[in-house]
Amino acid sequence: MNIHRRFIVQLFLQLMLIFFLVASLIMLFWAIIGFTITNDGMKNDLSLAENYFITENITISDDSADFDDRLKELAEDQNSWLMVVSSDGEIMGDFQAPKTILSHLNQNGFSGLMMNNQAIDYTYWQLDEADTESPVVILGKENVAAGLLAQVKEQIDWENSQVDLSDDTAKLLTEKNGFFQLLDQSGNVINQYQAEDTPASYSIEQVLSLNQSETDSIQTFHDGATNQTLLVSVPNQQSDSIASEQFQSPVENSILFVFILMFLLLLGSTFWYAYKFGSPLLQMLKWIDQLSTGIYHQPLNNLQEPALYKRNGRLKKKYRLYKDLIINLSHLTDTLKENEEQRGKIKLTREEWISGISHDLKTPLASISGYAKMIETQEYSWTPEETREFAETISNKATYMKDLLEDLTLTYRIKNGALPINPEQTDVDELLRTTIISFMNNSNYNDKILQYKSEDHDVQAEIDPKWFQRIMDNLIENALRYNPSGTTVAVSLAVIENQLLQITIADDGIGMDQHTLNQLFNRYFRGTNTSDSGSGTGLGMTITKQLVRLHKGSINVKSRPGEGTVFRILVPVREFGGEKVG
Repeated sequence: MNIHRRFIVQLFLQLMLIFFLVASLIMLFWAIIGFTITNDGMKNDLSLAENYFITENITISDDSADFDDRLKELAEDQNSWLMVVSSDGEIMGDFQAPKTILSHLNQNGFSGLMMNNQAIDYTYWQLDEADTESPVVILGKENVAAGLLAQVKEQIDWENSQVDLSDDTAKLLTEKNGFFQLLDQSGNVINQYQAEDTPASYSIEQVLSLNQSETDSIQTFHDGATNQTLLVSVPNQQSDSIASEQFQSPVENSILFVFILMFLLLLGSTFWYAYKFGSPLLQMLKWIDQLSTGIYHQPLNNLQEPALYKRNGRLKKKYRLYKDLIINLSHLTDTLKENEEQRGKIKLTREEWISGISHDLKTPLASISGYAKMIETQEYSWTPEETREFAETISNKATYMKDLLEDLTLTYRIKNGALPINPEQTDVDELLRTTIISFMNNSNYNDKILQYKSEDHDVQAEIDPKWFQRIMDNLIENALRYNPSGTTVAVSLAVIENQLLQITIADDGIGMDQHTLNQLFNRYFRGTNTSDSGSGTGLGMTITKQLVRLHKGSINVKSRPGEGTVFRILVPVREFGGEKVG
């Protein structure tokens, strides 16, 4: 998964998590608000209580009901009364129920009580909602407006539209801050009491909507004979109290609390997102800044350990989102480091090459210059034989300088990967036989014994014939040149498990001590003995090892003074990639 998709998935999951968290919090808070409102509303109006609250506060035993103190206190504070009636209509228990209600219930039953007594508001709960035969709890509360309506209508002369209030009725209206109005059939007020701030006439729609008032308790009575309507209103002070105490305060406080909590959640989410997405980016910006200053490794912590990885080598959790970017940065770091090291090697090689050329050319140039001055001097006449001897020395030194320059160039190209290797299917046995024969035909080595042995006469391998020939020439020539007369040089060829080509060059000559072995493949170890034109450039063994490595092979040597020397070369039989270096 690329970083773009990973970002989309991560952001989607995080947003979904936050959405569900916020939704859960909102639902929780509204549940708390609802419970608070219900609880506060119940304290002011017991009729708003839920069935579970009534059930928890009433105990039924042996056909009798007991009310808990909390329920009694609420009923008493609200001037209400409670009663528990069985399914058979028997009173199982009551609290502050008026005797008139009790006697009426016993005489007319529960239905008659609910239908005929409109001066009382009733609320009821079934103790077990799943059982239709369970007892019923009745909450009764005096309806002041209905009671006043019943009293006032008895004191009206409907024919003459006159009202003769008794002192008790007038006193009750005054105490309750109520009023009444008598309306004709057109809705005009024809008589009233304490209704100075009310309309003088009412439309049909206004009369029909009066009973829906939330601030006043209003009762009406229509006299069919005279088409007059009596309206009695008492301010519902409890409604204002409930509105202010049970709704406004809890809701306002809850909304404020929710707002503060949502703000804290947003603030926390911001810091969390900054930590989750921003902190890794800061580390990678630090990484890039280090690369720009030449520090080619990933950021480290205070313990000088990789800051992005655990000790077991796995990415830390907060960096896994940027896995692709981190991998690319790691590749870039390795590439820049490798390029820097390569530049250093090239610089060092160039300096060595220049230094080597200067050093190695100085002696033969001195010889050439010396002999040239001897020939051109006019103070002495050289014989033709002496002149030819000087010319031969000059020619040998020039040839040496040419070989030296070629070898130096070759080592420089190999070190910098600029030497092309062109592997091709080659008969190695035939290549070695040809090489051995060429050395046998060289009169300079007639005093040496040269042997060749091959386990198979058809050994095929993918090598570069030109440079592999150079390897063999260097090793065989060194074994022949630097050993005494009578030395036997044995060359053998074998294939190991059809995978590796093994070539061995062994001699029984003078051998080498440990110091010589340790320095054998270093440049210029044998030096440049310009007094002997056949001494070589001192780069042969260095070039040999470099060429073996280019063939993906290895070379090792074993030797002891007086016991001879053995070189062993291992090279893969199959093609090593067909690569060309450079």
